[in-house]
Parts: sequence; C-alpha cells; structure tokens
Amino acid sequence: MKVYIETYGCQMNEYDSEIIRALLDSADYEATSDPAAADVVLINTCAVREHAELRVINRIHEIRRLRGDAPQRLGVVGCMAMGLKKHLEESRRLPIDFIVGPDNYRRLPELIAAPARKKSRFEVELSDYETYADIYPRRQGGVNAWLAVMRGCNNFCSFCVVPYSRGRERSRAPHSIVTEVRRLAGEGFRQVTLLGQNVNSYRHEQSDFAALLQMVSQVEGIARVRFTSPHPKDFPMHLVEVMAAEPRLCKHIHLPLQAGSDRILQLMRRTYTSPDYLDLVEQIRARIPGIALSTDIIVGFPGESESEFNATLEVMQQVEFDSAFIFQYSERPGTLAARKYPDDITAEEKSRRSVALNAVQNEISLHKNSARIGQLEQVLVEQSGTKKSASESQGHSDGNRLVILQGGDYTVGEMVTVRIHDATAHVLKGKRAG
Repeated sequence: MKVYIETYGCQMNEYDSEIIRALLDSADYEATSDPAAADVVLINTCAVREHAELRVINRIHEIRRLRGDAPQRLGVVGCMAMGLKKHLEESRRLPIDFIVGPDNYRRLPELIAAPARKKSRFEVELSDYETYADIYPRRQGGVNAWLAVMRGCNNFCSFCVVPYSRGRERSRAPHSIVTEVRRLAGEGFRQVTLLGQNVNSYRHEQSDFAALLQMVSQVEGIARVRFTSPHPKDFPMHLVEVMAAEPRLCKHIHLPLQAGSDRILQLMRRTYTSPDYLDLVEQIRARIPGIALSTDIIVGFPGESESEFNATLEVMQQVEFDSAFIFQYSERPGTLAARKYPDDITAEEKSRRSVALNAVQNEISLHKNSARIGQLEQVLVEQSGTKKSASESQGHSDGNRLVILQGGDYTVGEMVTVRIHDATAHVLKGKRAG
C-alpha cells in the first residue's frame, strides 16, 4: 500500500512526519509524493497557526474529491487531533477514518490495516513518557536534519495550545541523541538542529541542555549544530559559555520576545519582564560579540493599548534583532487567553501594527546586512540553484542569514568561505573568496 503524508506547521511537525515514515516503512508501506496515487493519506496538522482547522477541513474534502469513488484511507495526525475529535463529537461530519495524536503514532500501522468503520477512530491520549527515542526517522535527504531532544511543554503561556496538544515536557536520554547524531553524520548530514518546544528546559538525570549541546558538538562529521526554540525565562549563562567555546555551535539564538509591555507579558504568562529580556540580551552579547538574534512577536494581544504596542516597538529598536517573525494574535480554542480575554483588537488594527513592526524590522535588517558587505562569511551550501537562477546556489551563514552564492560551482554540503558584495533586508549575496 502507498502512503502520502502532507505536513503543516513547524519543524517539530516535519520531524514527526519523518517518525511516521519510519514506522510505516518498517510495516512495509511504500511512500509516495502523489496523493492521487496513494492508498492512504495522512494529514499531519498544526494547531498553532491561524485558521489552521478550517484549512485542514477544506483539504480533507479536496483529497476525498481527488480520489472520487476509489477506496482510500484518510487519517489526520498531529497537534489538531484533539480539536478535530471534539469537532466530530459535536456531530459535524468529516470523511476521516482515524485521528491520531502526537503520542500515538505507533498505532498507525494497526489503524491503517484495520477494516473500514462507519465512525472515525480516535487515538489522542497524551503520554507522560513517549519520546520515540528508539525510532530512527526516515528523512528525505538534504544538509540539515531535525532532531527532537524533548517533547511537550510545561510553560502554559496563555496564548499557546502546545501543552494541550503535545502534553508535558519529557526529555530523551543523551546517549540516544548522540547515537542518532553519529548516524546522521555517517549518512552525510552536515548540520543538526535540536528541537524542543522549550529546548533549553531539556533535562535528563544529570544532563542539562548545555551538557547535551557539548556532547552533540563533539560528533565528528557534523559541521554545525543549531537549536530552537529556547525560552528567555531559563536561559542560563553557562549555556552561553558553551556556545561561545564550541566552534561548531552556531552563533545564532532565536529568542522569542512576544511583547515589550510588562503588563501584556504578564497576561501572556511569559514570566519575565522587558528589563529582564534586555538584560539577558546584554549578557549574551557581552559573552558572544556579534551573535545573531532573531525573535517572535505577537501584536494585538487582547487589551494591548497603543502605548503597549509602542513599548514593543521600542524594545525592537533597542535590541536591533537580525530578523523577526511578527504574528497577529489569533485566539486558540482551549487556551487561557481564549477563556479569559476577549479578542478585542480589530483585524485592521492588528494588521496596521504588524505592518509597522515589519517596516521597522526591515530597516534594521537592511542596515545590519549592509554592514556585512565586504566581509567574509562561512556558508554551508544547502541548495544548488535558486528560484531566480539555476546558476546560483544558496546556503546559510553561521548567524543563520540566507546567502545567495554567485559565480563558480558549489557542492551541496560544502562549507565555503564567501565574500559578501551585496545585501537586502532578507538576503546576503556573495562569491567564493579568492
């Protein structure tokens, strides 16, 4: 039987799809990239993005229409499992055979093989121990490999559905992670990115995240190690010291701010203040000069006043992030914010604030990128050819800046020294240094 997997959402969902491929491969299912040719279609869902449920429901109906009367098993897996279970229990029909949550992927071969039922089958219970540490994901090649070192989250930020969709934090044993990294190096992967909903809260017995990073960075054959995403509330300085000392640990941190107003941060349950965040940034930059910082920001959280929005703008201008992902607040069912705080900022106002922040960030990014013209960057080549030209290649610098490589031949997986000769707010352009 042929299986097609369609993945939505974050890197953790991409990694979960690789876990699912491995489980189905061991059960003799064949992967296909064509949903029309598949006997089984799995939609790996994300519950974080705006309008995510509506998008998935529409896609379910599209896939059913694609096959017409031809028999096909259709399953929904991932973060949206609990929400869709409620959707079906409220008697709104969906042509789904089964729904499987993030901790129940081991049941998939059995569910696929089971006879068709009139009612959808649910496997959505959350686990206190499942990490899939014994499953080696079936990856689809490339330079970078995602690797989940922990699952779940204990933070319960008021806007976030992850603790409800993925359960509580549990960490993999360090030896299983290092073993997987060694195998990845043997297969030719040049970079690993360690994943966790709050990755710096990783802990297994006596090993914290700094110790794990140190172990992973010693694996021969791996040129670069990245991680995402940490939380500002528990970013210890000894983790920064390890990053400073280990050359294979990329000098880039994605450090979500979310808001610049202390009142809004408190409503979000972020457990730090704006001065706390700024102090952390100062300490990080003192220990690793030139480190690249990126962030996440939410505009239009319930009750956010104009002055509180301006506080976020001021923090952005003070920190001068290298890049920022700016989101308009959207209510997530089941979260504390959805239960307690009316979504009272208009769509037009959220859009205005988003545009304003993006304009400021683009100006900062252009200034910082332009300052790199004439400098040398170490670039890991990730792709031969770009959307604009087959003669160009692209990769990322140590600081996670996208670099378009012009002139000469580049080999995917090669680490090359590049001299930057042009820049935009989002891209550096360069050639191999002579």
